[in-house]
Amino acid sequence: RLEAAGLRQDARLQELDVRAARSLDKGLLEQLASCRWITEKRNLILTGPTGIGKSFLACALARKACEHQFSARYYRLPRLLAELSIARGQGTLRTKLASIARVDLLVLDDWLLTPLESLERRDVLEILDDRYDKRSTALCAQLPIDNWHAAIGDPTLADAILDRLVHNAYRLGLGGESMRKSKGIPSMGGG
Repeated sequence: RLEAAGLRQDARLQELDVRAARSLDKGLLEQLASCRWITEKRNLILTGPTGIGKSFLACALARKACEHQFSARYYRLPRLLAELSIARGQGTLRTKLASIARVDLLVLDDWLLTPLESLERRDVLEILDDRYDKRSTALCAQLPIDNWHAAIGDPTLADAILDRLVHNAYRLGLGGESMRKSKGIPSMGGG
């Protein structure tokens, strides 16, 4: 299961630095670790600035899902959209969408990092429509939820996408300093 998940990071919840000032709701974190939200077919939205640990947390939760016998799959949204475009050209789009629909937990990282193009909006709607009330989706986004409608672009498709995604989702907003900065290479001075 872990190999098939293709997780970006080898992350574990017990490695999560809960002392760092990132506005982590420890009660919600414990609830998510139980994987009950996946059984309930709910979604998860992780928001916050770059480097704050959204991807780490999503990968740790996906690992936990695998340990609880759920299937999981990690994608960066831009890369997934590129794969779908290639599948469309090869005539395998329906097969690719069906394989995504079967995954118990789909992690979409870098959600709306750039505005969606017309075909991308339709592909995202197809993915979320196939999963709605059947499977769980976790998103990692720098962009606040209030800005998603505009970033999706088309108002009608934005309404449909957000309706299938946001209303049954747990939301966890992270804040604080970038974890990458705190683990960065010290400056040698001079510059």
